[in-house]
Amino acid sequence: MISIRSACVLAAVTLSMGVVSGCGHSGDAGPGSDSAATSGSAAITPTEQAQPQFGRRFTANPAIVNPRPIAFDSWSRVGDDRIAVNFRIGSPDCNGVDVTTTETGGAVTVALRAGTLPEALGRMCTMIEAFGTLEVQLARPLGNRKVNAST
Repeated sequence: MISIRSACVLAAVTLSMGVVSGCGHSGDAGPGSDSAATSGSAAITPTEQAQPQFGRRFTANPAIVNPRPIAFDSWSRVGDDRIAVNFRIGSPDCNGVDVTTTETGGAVTVALRAGTLPEALGRMCTMIEAFGTLEVQLARPLGNRKVNAST
């Protein structure tokens, strides 16, 4: 016969395994991702914000693990040769971003990627969504060029 304490421990272990397996990585893009972002490499035009609204500040981190493309839906000018892109991402304690830009005479295309921070590997992370902002340094002033998001 099982004691009440043993039954409670068994129930807690069973419940936690269900939660962990439900939150595991199975090749999905994860929270804050846009499933359309992984379907191709077309450029889209995000909205320019006249009045910048900044989220939690992120710094580009090329060491992120399992990077995947994410979309950003708005951007703002923060200097002649700098823009800030706004995006949704999972917990900033576990997730980071990196960026690549391609500049031409008529456009700046920003490819934003999200991934797991190296220091968060193997750690339990909360399933939240955060509003983030990343400043992007351009090679030359933006001027009248369009800003596109590459996915």
